[in-house]
Amino acid sequence: MNRLVRGSDGREWIIRGQMEWRRPATADDFEHDVAASYAPGIVMAAVAIGLAVVLIVWMPDDVRVPSWVPLAVVLVALFFPLRWVLRRPWTVVAETEGDVTGERPSERWVGTIRGIFTVRGEINRVAKSIARHDLPDFEGPLHPVE
Repeated sequence: MNRLVRGSDGREWIIRGQMEWRRPATADDFEHDVAASYAPGIVMAAVAIGLAVVLIVWMPDDVRVPSWVPLAVVLVALFFPLRWVLRRPWTVVAETEGDVTGERPSERWVGTIRGIFTVRGEINRVAKSIARHDLPDFEGPLHPVE
């Protein structure tokens, strides 16, 4: 997701967002970022699938299942993977190479935002801030880097 914005001082800013498949490590949560492996999740998924198969195989012949029950089971099973995909962190970068005269230097602002819908709104806010004030908002998620 790329966007080109011109500030009122004449500089062109490029705002881009990229979805991160792994959560970026920061100093704040370094001690809590201890994930051994994906094995527990895989084992729990295998157990759930095994229990579903046993339930279906041992079901008596005279039991009638309403047509909405399988749909409800599929929706419940897809809730957490869908939530995981929609809440992935995005790295948003706003950068400029400066102006032609050299009065304004190049700048780079970086931040992390969670959720695809939040990212779109935040990129729009950053673009409006650049168009009005020549810089991203200091109160927003983006912060200048050297």
